[in-house]
Amino acid sequence: MSKVHVFNAGPCLLPQVVLDNAIEAIKDFKGTGVSVLSISHRTPGWDETMNECRALWKELLNIPEGYEVVFLGGGASMEFLYVAMNFLEKKAAYLDTGVWAKKALKEAKGLGEAVAVASSSDKNYCYIPKDYVIPADADYFHITTNNTIYGTELKEDIDSPVPLIADMSSDILSRPVDVSKYTMIYGGAQKNAGPAGVAFAIIKKDALGKVSRYLPTMLDLRTHIDKESMFNTPPVFSIFVMNETLKWVKSMGGVAAVHELNEKKAKTLYDEIDRNPLFVGTAAVEDRSSMNVCFVMAPGKEDLQDEFLSYAKSQGMIGIKGHRSVGGFRASIYNAATQEDVEALVACMQEFEKMHS
Repeated sequence: MSKVHVFNAGPCLLPQVVLDNAIEAIKDFKGTGVSVLSISHRTPGWDETMNECRALWKELLNIPEGYEVVFLGGGASMEFLYVAMNFLEKKAAYLDTGVWAKKALKEAKGLGEAVAVASSSDKNYCYIPKDYVIPADADYFHITTNNTIYGTELKEDIDSPVPLIADMSSDILSRPVDVSKYTMIYGGAQKNAGPAGVAFAIIKKDALGKVSRYLPTMLDLRTHIDKESMFNTPPVFSIFVMNETLKWVKSMGGVAAVHELNEKKAKTLYDEIDRNPLFVGTAAVEDRSSMNVCFVMAPGKEDLQDEFLSYAKSQGMIGIKGHRSVGGFRASIYNAATQEDVEALVACMQEFEKMHS
């Protein structure tokens, strides 16, 4: 088979060494003679994997004392509810930057007063709102740092007068983060942290237990902290692959080194979009995502969209069709995407330009 270049928005491309180690563990987990798909989560060797995975999260993100990392089922969509259940007492504030932010806000509205302090919906979420006031009486302020559908990203840790909670599903581990500025960081693993099937949460422990509502056992984050993410059977295989992915990030030099590579990849692709007369970027330049590069055919060239998609596929480009709600193209260049992958897409765009010059 000829070389393919995977730009899927999720589940993400995983490093080859991670895939190789996962294949070996499916055959035999740590010399037990049992597949990782079949082991008990009470197996002593599994405890070691869970502990290593938590330790790697703490090391790679320099997570300070007083925080804990838990692994959950249900994805970030379930965590929208976890957030509101555990932190919303009187009022919550949200920044509306796209589909996932709206869904998070919806869950909070089901439990109490929740307001959008600002929204970029007026321009189809092509930018990150800048001038807004975070209500001082809010229990927390919620942001979605990277918006996969629209290709925008909030790249700096903001200062919030109230507890800050962030959905970092699609840019976690892609850049350094000052965890101390957040009360909770959460997300699905399937962009940068592993396969689908497990979600992570980084939680400031002393912020829990402040709401007066009854918390169902499974929706109380303290349950998962106290039981070390094993109150019920965890998604063993997904956590194993997450651990291998974190080990790979460390082997690459850590988050800062990976961030440098990500910025180079993004610049390479955005430079071509800006240069090539057939294409135009859709996100505001100052808010462009380094993870999800969204673009469309230039005005007057829209009839070439399907032809470019077909041509790109023939050249081994996988997953560059834009989200169905916005159309166009999207190249998701998460951590495991290589500079070679990006340069192959750029070459494809340049060749297509020659075909229509």
